[in-house]
Amino acid sequence: MNRDDMVARRHLLAGGAALAGLGLVPAAFAKTAIGGFKGLISGASDNALDRLAQPGAFYADTAVRILLPGASGKLASKLLGAGDKLGLTTKLTKSLNDAGGKAAGEAKPVFRAAIDNLGWNDVPSLVSKKDGATRYLQSSAGGVLTEKVRPLVTGALESVGAYRQLDQLGRNNQLLSLAGVSHDRLTDSVTEQALKGIFLYMGNEEAALRKNPGKLLKGVF
Repeated sequence: MNRDDMVARRHLLAGGAALAGLGLVPAAFAKTAIGGFKGLISGASDNALDRLAQPGAFYADTAVRILLPGASGKLASKLLGAGDKLGLTTKLTKSLNDAGGKAAGEAKPVFRAAIDNLGWNDVPSLVSKKDGATRYLQSSAGGVLTEKVRPLVTGALESVGAYRQLDQLGRNNQLLSLAGVSHDRLTDSVTEQALKGIFLYMGNEEAALRKNPGKLLKGVF
């Protein structure tokens, strides 16, 4: 089965689930449709992670660019301005985004496991929104994904030298300690921002996979 056929099958199952929710098709078909939703969100997840794992992907897209914790605050702005004069802040920010991409490249099994473990018991909400499956995953398994992705981010931050750069920035600017940017806070912030970006991309990928459901269902029922 080629990729177009696989996408078409996923749309068919999703549409069937919508009809089942209205009582128009047997419940057994609705159960089968859940497999379609799993396939849909698994494909969206894989595509999103592949895109964000590309070198420079997080940093290049301002919608998902990962920033230092509190970068919009007055104290942090003063800190960042001083750091930029030394060429440290921009370098660190790029390292955070590199770490996000590295973690994304290692996260497929984590997302697949979360998808497989979902109950998928809210078919109407899955059908009614173009990114319904992504939203369902985020609300139902967001905590688990944060817990599982955080160690990947920790390893990635260490690998790209972000912790070392943070310490260097702190040695050159005492405001860093006042801003409270520790290793743990940095890790939490990068994890949160990376997941936010991943879910944004997943939602877009899901919406793309859901296009033209009427054409796919024509003549089937």
